[in-house]
Amino acid sequence: MKRMAWVLALQCLLVALWAQAVAAAELATAPVAQVVVPRIYHLDGRVEASSASTISAQTSGQVRRVMFDVDDLVQAGQVIIEIDDTQQKAALARAQANLKRARARLANAEKEYQRIRRVFARKAVSKSAMDKATSERRSAQAAAEAARAALVQARQQLEYTRVKAPYTGIVTRRLIEVGEVVGVGQQLMSGISLEKLRVNVDVPQSLIEAVRREQDAAMLLDGKWRKATGLVVFPVADAATSTFRVRLQVPSDVKDLYPGMYVKTALSVGKRHVLAVPAQAVVYRSEVVGVYVVGAGGRVHLRHIRVGNRLADGRLAVLSGLEPGERVALDPQAAVRVAVAQRREREHHED
Repeated sequence: MKRMAWVLALQCLLVALWAQAVAAAELATAPVAQVVVPRIYHLDGRVEASSASTISAQTSGQVRRVMFDVDDLVQAGQVIIEIDDTQQKAALARAQANLKRARARLANAEKEYQRIRRVFARKAVSKSAMDKATSERRSAQAAAEAARAALVQARQQLEYTRVKAPYTGIVTRRLIEVGEVVGVGQQLMSGISLEKLRVNVDVPQSLIEAVRREQDAAMLLDGKWRKATGLVVFPVADAATSTFRVRLQVPSDVKDLYPGMYVKTALSVGKRHVLAVPAQAVVYRSEVVGVYVVGAGGRVHLRHIRVGNRLADGRLAVLSGLEPGERVALDPQAAVRVAVAQRREREHHED
């Protein structure tokens, strides 16, 4: 009788273990994987405009109109300042008259040259007369070229009285007022373009070769890490700080970013091996962080771990608590139910 009871208890235990194994096998699991990730060095960088310039006068005269002020948006090619053009128009008229006179002289010289050349061919005039006609023709041609160049310059000077924006941007400084007389080279207005921005970072010299080799960086923009679209490493270190300037190009679709702002940057300086698990497998209970490990025989138990940063593919880096190849439950709630059932079954058989 006792033997039959012992056999029946053993059968019940085997059935319970089989049921536990089946329940554990039904859990969706993922392996603890070892992956290679970049080694990251974080620094603060300052935003600056790729296009920032101060427009200066290229002709002289009195300022007649100033169309824009600080913080105004200006489109490329728009007139921003008008300078009185009385002198420039007079110079243009004078250049046009000089060109007409030079062309008339050239026409006469050409006509005389052709006449002398025909007569000289018949030996009717001396060689000196032919040389003089040739010289006069060349002189008239040179005078006509000089007159054409002077006309081009006069037109350009007239065009300079309408100062235009070289690119689309925002006015940052207004350095001139209506009524002032400006000269060539005098600064008129400063502006920046927000279409192309970059971030400058000062990198310690111990890391600069790794940064130059990896050519990979990101910026924290609007709460998200965005990859830099370009990276430039300056070839000379700063003598005072022994740091190298690194310039990161900001993606063109970033909004609400302005020159002078600070942003966090992440520079790749190499590679490292880390363990990783899917983020949904990690459970947080107060200050305890863990995963449900499915061990040999389908045993499910909670394992405390330390996690690091979230990786690019969404998984979490594991700093300690797991070994490569172990499997973790992807559904912690289902794992809890299996673990509770297994514990109750063990307690029942212990009784």
